[in-house]
Amino acid sequence: MCHPQWRRPQGLSPGDNSPPILDNFAIPLQVLQIAGGVILFLVALQAVMQQYSATSPSDRTEPPTLALAFSPLAFPTIVTPYGLAAVIVLITLAPTTEISLMLTGVVYFILFLDWLAMLTAHIIVRWLGPLLMLLGVILGVTQVALGLQLILAGISGLIAQGDSPGN
Repeated sequence: MCHPQWRRPQGLSPGDNSPPILDNFAIPLQVLQIAGGVILFLVALQAVMQQYSATSPSDRTEPPTLALAFSPLAFPTIVTPYGLAAVIVLITLAPTTEISLMLTGVVYFILFLDWLAMLTAHIIVRWLGPLLMLLGVILGVTQVALGLQLILAGISGLIAQGDSPGN
């Protein structure tokens, strides 16, 4: 059971528009923030370090199916676990319902841009391939930093409450 002081005060906006599952399992907002930060940090670090590992081409011989379009293409490549974690943390931390709706709109807009980029990927890669690789590394390092920032902010929030998980 969670320490009583860890629970979100009733009536504050993060608790008002956050999923009731957080309250049902007595998950403090800071712990959710730390979990999202750890996921974002680990996946971003893996993406940054992937450039140093040798990769072998895939030996797929079966024809593509609709199931293959969903997994592993759509999930976890397009809709990533760390992307879902980031969206959950951001919407949960949103101070008002309007900001939560705005964040939802931004997510849909990003998915639309994703779709447009996939439609024109062959043109984009042909003209901007090396630049995109450099941008990918820069954004990967930025994601590592963002993951660490979420972790540190969650830990400092728990410390500011004056409690530790062992109490």
